[in-house]
Amino acid sequence: MVTLAEVARHAGVSASTVSYVLSGKRSISAGTRQRVRESIDRLGYQPHAGARALASSRSRVIALMVPLRTDMYVPVMMEIAVAVATTARTHGYDVLLLTGEEGPSAMRRVIGSGLAEATILTDIQLDDERLPLLRAAGQPAVLLGLPADTAGLSCVDLDFEAAGALCVDHLAELGHRDIAVIGESPGVYARHTGFAERTLRGLRVRATARGVGLLHRPCEGGHDALSGTLARIFDERPGTTGFVVQNESAVEPLLALLRRTGRAVPEDVSVVAVCPDQLAAQASVRLTSVAIPAQELGRRAVERLVARLDGTGDHGVELLTPVLTVRDSSGPAPRLAR
Repeated sequence: MVTLAEVARHAGVSASTVSYVLSGKRSISAGTRQRVRESIDRLGYQPHAGARALASSRSRVIALMVPLRTDMYVPVMMEIAVAVATTARTHGYDVLLLTGEEGPSAMRRVIGSGLAEATILTDIQLDDERLPLLRAAGQPAVLLGLPADTAGLSCVDLDFEAAGALCVDHLAELGHRDIAVIGESPGVYARHTGFAERTLRGLRVRATARGVGLLHRPCEGGHDALSGTLARIFDERPGTTGFVVQNESAVEPLLALLRRTGRAVPEDVSVVAVCPDQLAAQASVRLTSVAIPAQELGRRAVERLVARLDGTGDHGVELLTPVLTVRDSSGPAPRLAR
């Protein structure tokens, strides 16, 4: 393993000069700094993380809180986590991944330990219990999601309210007058998870504006749960011809059950999903969908956080504009339903 002393000898400077270049604690001439950096790159020197933290009072570690709940779609969360980790590395940071559901206790552990100098939080609830601790600590943080009160916080997310409105607009313009929403599992709404609540708000507001009937039913996903949910929807609203799905685990069971009940997609029933593009494109019927840009969300969260750490960023909310891609699962409403 290459040592700091070896870097100093290679660059023709003292060990303390190399240390100052690494820590930035003293002003070093541009020529000397460049020579030291070239020696570091050529020799492949890696500063010891603990020593570097002691010298600079910075750990260069970002904590990423990703509670892996049973009612969450894990592939999206992991895609976000990978994007956070790879983007952080380009800025010289490592990522500490926390996957438990401890909530405030995990927040206390991160802040109190000093292991991480900043935090990215996911699975944001409207009244998130972690936020008072975060505000009190004053540690730089970015939320991947929106709580009810965003004052003094830095947040990045898809504009899920606009996404819901896009889905209604698309179906309404195709002539659908009765739309059913297959939502996330009941636990997601019980926790008042922000993305689900905001999507539902966008769906309801736009349906009212369009004069469209809207029925929302949470669902655990899976064939058995969805079979019961679908039967209740057609019992309550037999004229339903449009479905919006915000539940990745319900996509294929819904398509299969519609086929089993003799309803062709999109000739009899249209389906629009809020889900990752890959899932929509690979479904048994290619789904018209609003994409969840997981990689972009992870990248932007890190960039906002690094700007905060560098003193160039500020609080605020950044919402990505949703994009609806039309595929094979949506078409004009049946004539009798118009």
